[in-house]
Amino acid sequence: MTEKVFEVIIIGGGPAGLTAGLYSSRAGLKSLLLEKGVFGGQITNAEHVENFPGFPQGISGIELGDLMREQAEKYNLKTESTEATNITVQKNKKIIQTPDDTFSANALILAGGSVRKKLGVPGEDTYLGKGVSYCATCDSAFFHDMPVVVIGGGDASLTEALHLAKHASTVTVIHRRHELRATRILQERAFAERKIRFLWDTTIKSIEGDDVVRQIKLSNVETSRISQLETAGVFISIGFEPATGLVKGILSLDEIGHIITNEKMETSVPGILAAGDIRHNSARQAITAAGDGATAAINTQKYLTES
Repeated sequence: MTEKVFEVIIIGGGPAGLTAGLYSSRAGLKSLLLEKGVFGGQITNAEHVENFPGFPQGISGIELGDLMREQAEKYNLKTESTEATNITVQKNKKIIQTPDDTFSANALILAGGSVRKKLGVPGEDTYLGKGVSYCATCDSAFFHDMPVVVIGGGDASLTEALHLAKHASTVTVIHRRHELRATRILQERAFAERKIRFLWDTTIKSIEGDDVVRQIKLSNVETSRISQLETAGVFISIGFEPATGLVKGILSLDEIGHIITNEKMETSVPGILAAGDIRHNSARQAITAAGDGATAAINTQKYLTES
C-alpha cells in the first residue's frame, strides 16, 4: 500500500479539527483531515446553537458544522470520511493507518473529541436502535406521541429533554441526585415545559422489552426500592469520555484518559498536538475547541519550520 504524504494530518472533524484545518491549510501547509463520522462533531447533535459568536439569532449545529467545513476546504484542506485505526511514531514521522490507506506527516493534530458514555446496564446494547438512543436530534421523530425517558442531569440531558418534548407525549428526566448540574437557563426552560417531569435520586437497573423497549427497571438510591416505568424510548446522556484509545501508550494521559497538553496544545511527543474535548481541562464548548484548533495549527507551523 502506497503511503500518502502530507505536512499535517488532523484526526477529527469537529470545531477543533476544522479550525486547525482552516489555519494550517491557509498557512500553505499540505493538510489532511480525517473524520469517521459527521463533519462538525458533537455540535451537529444540537438543534439550535445560541452561544457561538457571530450568530445572534442562533444556528443549527449541522449548519454550523457545514459552514466550518466549507470555509476550511476553501483553502485546499483535503478531507476524507474514514477512521484512523492505528498511529505509529517513527522519529519525526507520524504514520496513520485507515481501513483503505496509509498516510504520513511530520505533524499530527488530534481533535477526535469524545464519545458518549454508556450506562452499562442489561438491555442497553440489545435495544440500541430499538428504543435506546444517545441522540435526541437524530431519533426524536420516531417517538411521536410516545413516552420517553432521558437519563442524566447536565446541559446535554436537558437539551435532549427539551427537544424530545416537541415530539414525545411525556419526557421523564431520571437523575441519580436531587439537583441538576445543568446551567440555570436550561433548568428554567425544562421546569417550565409541561411535558417534562423529573424523577430524582434514581438509577436505572435494566432496559426491558420484546422487539423494542417497553419498560425500564429503576432503583431509588435512598431507599433501594425497585420500581418499573413503561417507556418507548431511553435516551442516555450521562457524559462523555475522550476518544483516546489510539494513543494510549504513546502520549501522556490524565486519569480519565484525556491527553495532557501545555498552553501551546503540545503533547508529550514532539510534533503531536491535541485540541478540543480530547485534551485535559477542555471547557467542552465549540468556541473553545475552535480556539484550541487555531492554537494547535499555529504551533504546528512553528514546529515544522524549526524542526
